[in-house]
Amino acid sequence: MTDAARADREPGHPAALANQVEGYLLWQARVAEAEERARAFTEPLHWLTGAQREEIEQHYVRDCLVRARADLQRVADRCRALRGEYEERYRHLRARCVACAVAGIAVAVAAALLLTATVAHR
Repeated sequence: MTDAARADREPGHPAALANQVEGYLLWQARVAEAEERARAFTEPLHWLTGAQREEIEQHYVRDCLVRARADLQRVADRCRALRGEYEERYRHLRARCVACAVAGIAVAVAAALLLTATVAHR
């Protein structure tokens, strides 16, 4: 994980604060959407009393938010898994690049030594 990614998680860091505010605003938008959908669901049910309508709307909102939280948790879990996979791939790629660079330098040094040895024998 990069230093910037670690810093984003530290409390008080501006990026962490921005992430928290963004998360809060997104969740509030989800709550507002659930409330609007609940009202739209109960609107054609004219036979409901006010208390019944309110109870159904509350249940509908609660159900939507439970589902939304579960969806977000699945997405977050998948993001963490992908981050781990990509970090592992990056480590392997970096090791291969370093190995190739070291091998290339070794070949160049060996070629230079052979060339100087050949030139010195003439």
